[in-house]
Amino acid sequence: MAFLLHNLPPSLLPHSTKSKDKPLHQTLSSSKPLSVSPLSSVSSSPLSSLQNPNSQVAQVGTAPPSQDETHKKDDFFLNVGLAIRALREDLPLLFVKDLNFDIYRDDITFMDPLNTFTGIEKYKLIFWALRFHGKMLFREIAVDVYRIWQPSENEILIRWNLRGFPRVPWEAKGEFQGTSRYKLDRNGKIYEHKVDNLAFNFPTSVKPFSVLDLVIACPASPNPTFLAAPVQAYSSWIELYRLVRETLHYEEETLLPQDGLAPCS
Repeated sequence: MAFLLHNLPPSLLPHSTKSKDKPLHQTLSSSKPLSVSPLSSVSSSPLSSLQNPNSQVAQVGTAPPSQDETHKKDDFFLNVGLAIRALREDLPLLFVKDLNFDIYRDDITFMDPLNTFTGIEKYKLIFWALRFHGKMLFREIAVDVYRIWQPSENEILIRWNLRGFPRVPWEAKGEFQGTSRYKLDRNGKIYEHKVDNLAFNFPTSVKPFSVLDLVIACPASPNPTFLAAPVQAYSSWIELYRLVRETLHYEEETLLPQDGLAPCS
């Protein structure tokens, strides 16, 4: 047997005797690297991106607001603060000087129990007519602001009291209260002014009447309204409302007067 193994060619001899003495790491390093197919590299990329599926969702959920949104919110609160300050300063001087109309939108809508007017020019005309005819009909007339508050972010409420001494000697001092509701847009500008919740208070014995008895052609109001005497005793208040209303309805037929034409009190 030894003679046969000695005469066999080296290629037919088993390699176990040579590789047995060779270290394992040299054997692995000498082997050729395995070829990787292109499909395996492509298919591995989605798997790597799915290792943390919540990473992208977390980034979207915790993204800070943009600078534009922050500036818009800051402008809103700034304009709301300016509006509250202007209303607090302007309303007590309603019959003395003009309002600050920078806090209103050009398409502002004014509403009371009888009328609805739209546009900043008509809104300015309302307060001009109040000053002009108020000085004509009353020796003294003024507005007291009782409370200003915000029931919501886009609404301002003001509770006020209007009081005055008519020029005619047969009429006593009169006053009534109401609520002005101002609605704000996303920029903090006032686009609607609504007057409601009117309550009339007169100093003598109270007798209930509806708004129809107080204002000419006025529909009945669900709000409590009280008069101390027949409505003819308060003709100055009725005349003030009628003149302001006529001024607005016939605005297009006449020129807008100026404050300098108002009579001296």
